[in-house]
Amino acid sequence: MKKRKLGKNGPEVSSISIGTSWGIHSLEKWHQSKKRLTQTLHQSIDTGINFINTADFYGSGISELAIGEVIKYRRKDVFISVKTGALVSPGGHFLDLDGRPKAIKNFCAYSLKRLGVNEIDLYQPCRIDSEVPIEETVGAIKDLIDEGKVRYLGLSEANAEQLQRANNVHQVSALEIEYSLATRFIEKEILPIARQLGTAIVPYSVFYYGLLTGEMHLPMSKNDYKNMFPRFQGENLAYNLQKVEWLKEFAANKGASASQIALAWLLNQGNDIIPIVGMTKPERIKENLEALEITFTKEEIERLNEVFKLGSLKGERYPPAFLIWAAS
Repeated sequence: MKKRKLGKNGPEVSSISIGTSWGIHSLEKWHQSKKRLTQTLHQSIDTGINFINTADFYGSGISELAIGEVIKYRRKDVFISVKTGALVSPGGHFLDLDGRPKAIKNFCAYSLKRLGVNEIDLYQPCRIDSEVPIEETVGAIKDLIDEGKVRYLGLSEANAEQLQRANNVHQVSALEIEYSLATRFIEKEILPIARQLGTAIVPYSVFYYGLLTGEMHLPMSKNDYKNMFPRFQGENLAYNLQKVEWLKEFAANKGASASQIALAWLLNQGNDIIPIVGMTKPERIKENLEALEITFTKEEIERLNEVFKLGSLKGERYPPAFLIWAAS
């Protein structure tokens, strides 16, 4: 497994991280999927993917419990990243953010118990709580680092100013943020600041909700949650799927899939880019690892960058109701 350094003060981790959101919000659904998901985790670790990404609110703790069970006898084989600070309903619906120091320390205590570990490798607020100065939230994590309960500080969906302010309190090892061929807003300010500070970028939604896999077709089901996103609505989706058809043709000429090209493009943006890839089936591991071997000529990168330049897709990232989750 090829490895990359997680920020200037962090360790070397696998070049991709496995995401564990899984969309599970009940114990019944977890028991139905447990065998497949734990098998996927074990096989991922066996191949050298040691960077596991989770959150204390994924399944209201189910994800952490599952990871804890898998790593019980192989703790040294993994690097665990935990997001925190979100308040969710029993059904998994977002309620609010809580970045108060006492809340952060409380969340951490429960995560340590569910994971069955003494220390969390990377700990980060999932979003910045506008009601709490970022210095206070980060200060609480710095305390946890000093106490030996956390190893490294991360942030998620922070803008350039917030990243700088957090780094003034303690070195930020990694910034988890949306970044893909379809979503390139971080290249203006956030990415340059991160590189100046020595902060690695950990992109999520690398296939943009499945759009870049090349497996999406019209019409979408009326019950599909993606209907709420402007980029998946009406003429916007039809236009965006034309872009994906170009990507599929480009990928075919490289002997790869559209999703492999999308992932390989991210990996080629710099050694400080470590994408999160959600994997729920063991058979997807091999396909994603093959993307690590894909290289591009200068001309190919230029073509990809032109076709998928900032603003090339029609529609906003999120509807207005979701703006609290997005960094500007």
